[in-house]
Amino acid sequence: MQRVCFQLQVRPDRIDEYRRRHAAVWPEMCRALHETGWHNYSLFLREDGLLIGYLETPDLAAAQAGMAATEVNARWQAEMGELFVDLEGLAPDEGFLVLEEVFHLEDQLPDQLPDQLQGQPPATATARTPGPTPTTTPHTPEGS
Repeated sequence: MQRVCFQLQVRPDRIDEYRRRHAAVWPEMCRALHETGWHNYSLFLREDGLLIGYLETPDLAAAQAGMAATEVNARWQAEMGELFVDLEGLAPDEGFLVLEEVFHLEDQLPDQLPDQLQGQPPATATARTPGPTPTTTPHTPEGS
């Protein structure tokens, strides 16, 4: 499965509209994405409009071609295109910048962790014995 991360830029004056539209994506659009290979798909938006997308797919080119063949995608892209900058005439799902993956934890984990580490909490965790929960007294400034 290919992991894909991409970047787009939402127009600063259209960020609220972008959020509203993605709060209720058309059900037929969601079905089409899923059926054409867009899995575990998420979008993340920064305050300035930087949009990061992540998806997993067997083949990004095939997933894009599958969506390009649907009528619902043509309608969605036509409505969403005006919300982005620097698409150079492309639809948002064609004009995004794919980012290079430089690290993936599971690719670098040893095949089998030593028995003593399996199921253990992180080294920074400390064991706590059951008992009353400590309480604190609020600090009040002198003279109050």
